[in-house]
Amino acid sequence: MSQLSTRHLLGIKDLTSADIQLILDTAENFKEVINRPIKKVPSLRDITIANIFFENSTRTRLSFELAEKRLSADVVNFSSSNSSVKKGETLVDTVNNILSMKVDMVVMRHSSPGAPHFLARNVKANIVNAGDGTHEHPTQALLDAFSMREKLGDLQGKKVAIIGDILHSRVALSNIFCLQKLGAEIMVCGPITLLPKHIESLGVKVELDVRKALAWCDVANVLRIQLERQQIKYFPSLREYSLYYGINKKMLQELDKEIVVMHPGPINRGVELASDVADSDHAIILQQVENGVAVRMAVLYLLAGVKA
Repeated sequence: MSQLSTRHLLGIKDLTSADIQLILDTAENFKEVINRPIKKVPSLRDITIANIFFENSTRTRLSFELAEKRLSADVVNFSSSNSSVKKGETLVDTVNNILSMKVDMVVMRHSSPGAPHFLARNVKANIVNAGDGTHEHPTQALLDAFSMREKLGDLQGKKVAIIGDILHSRVALSNIFCLQKLGAEIMVCGPITLLPKHIESLGVKVELDVRKALAWCDVANVLRIQLERQQIKYFPSLREYSLYYGINKKMLQELDKEIVVMHPGPINRGVELASDVADSDHAIILQQVENGVAVRMAVLYLLAGVKA
């Protein structure tokens, strides 16, 4: 199979296992490209891509923009903070105005879950979800899986613990879907107030003790406490959270094995991860950032080949 089964990347839920393998294999080729002296290929030189971000983003936005430029696409950047959305324009009108300028593909981040799905039903371009509310963040899950595969080989039977603010995280949901399709076992760990109700129905183990989660797993994917999405207090203080769920070097040294530590960023140093872990040999956080460009190149390249 050399083509995706879908013309949009709205969520991992919509991808087959073969789609995911194809994206990861293609990303491997692009990783080699971005490490060459000349980091550009002409693959998408006839394609125009609009990056439409209705929420703040640094890493994801830069990563997509770099991926697009490495593929020689024409790039248009749109930020809602200085746009006609502030004047009351609807999402579909905004995007249709951009598409009338002959844009082929839209990369969108939005605070409302389902916004990219709504867009895919109403406009003609390929849509890539760069994060929708607390729902999904598919390219982050793909780059996480790529980074794990690079470090551990085949993910079949590997044990991955997702630790932290599961309730508000779009990364957690996409990771669960993606890793299960690649044959990994998943455990979620965090304070009970930060675990969604009925999370077990997704086929994951649930653990409240972070030390037990670390002893169980091959990979600890540690998530940020998303204070900006919390309308009420889910735990007494950051200091208390850090005391019970923060991961430090001593905890890793007490394990009878080496585990891989990941984080989608930005890190709250001293809260979910101590600096001696974030900067240690256990962590592959900067490799995740590098791999993000290669994976997003693969997604854009493959979607460009799938027309309506």
